[in-house]
Parts: sequence; C-alpha cells; structure tokens
Amino acid sequence: MKKLVIVSSTFRKTGNSELLAKQFEKGAQESGNSVQTIFLRDVKPQFCTGCLSCLNTGKCVLKDGVNALLPAVREADVLVFATPVYYYSMSGQLKTFLDRLNPLYGGESKFREVYLLASSAENDRSAMEGTVRGVQGWIDCFSDVRLAGIVYGIGAEEAGSIRETPAFGEAYQMGKSVR
Repeated sequence: MKKLVIVSSTFRKTGNSELLAKQFEKGAQESGNSVQTIFLRDVKPQFCTGCLSCLNTGKCVLKDGVNALLPAVREADVLVFATPVYYYSMSGQLKTFLDRLNPLYGGESKFREVYLLASSAENDRSAMEGTVRGVQGWIDCFSDVRLAGIVYGIGAEEAGSIRETPAFGEAYQMGKSVR
C-alpha cells in the first residue's frame, strides 16, 4: 500500500480536472492505496514572497494553511497534481502551491513518483506542453523523483464533458496501476 496525496487545483467542484482526480482516486483506492485529496480552493494559498526563510525553518512564514499540508506532502509516496490548462499552462492555483512547497526543497521527502492529470478545452495534446514543462521543472528540483504518468484530458470544454473522453477511463486505470 502506498500513501498518495492528490492536489486538485480547480475552483469548480464539478470541473474536468477534478473529475479526473476523482477517477484516479477511485482506482488507487481499489488497489489498496491510502489517498488524501487536497482541494486548493479550500486552502487558498498565498503567493510565495521569495524570502527563503523556509529553507532554514522548514515552514513558510505565510499563515494560510499550507504549512499544515507540508507533512502530508512530505510523507506521501506518490503526489498527483490535477489542473485545468489555462492559456497553455497549469492553473495559477497549482503554480502558487508548487512555489509554496519550497520548504520541502533540500529536505527529506518520501515521494518518488508524481502524476499529472490535466484537462483542456483544446483538442490537441500540444496545448498541454507548458503544463507538463512546468510540473517537470518542479520535479527536477528533487532527487530521484520522476514524472510517472500524465493523463491528457483534451477536448473537454464544458464542465463534466471529460466523462465523454478517453482521459476519464485513463485516469481511473492510472490510479489503479499505482502499487
């Protein structure tokens, strides 16, 4: 059994990226994994100020709830980021959260696998390249961590329309494959 943390970065409870996250969670749980889902709309992370005091203290000076999430992220075996794609990149909420995970940099974290679940109205996977590069750039800051899988939820313009795409089943199968 692995401990997974899924980070949903959409503000829409029925948004396409959140539906992908729920499918991934369902598959992962059916495979016997422990899953915790973080909804960034509830956390409302503030922007990193770049003060870098977190590198000395292991926590952020901002008081918005992100510090309370750091232990769960640090102790997870697997991280899953779910994001809508806006203007060919990840949501601002996810980017802000990744910036705020700076206290993990240089410390001991268990996660070695990261999955990306992305949804886009665009019908071409190339619309997701900026999102993939951004997440890969964050991963590259950690030793022995790899991007283990990507679900490309393309062609999902309306909330809920991801259910009609191959990505919906792919997210479930990818979650089920985590062991």
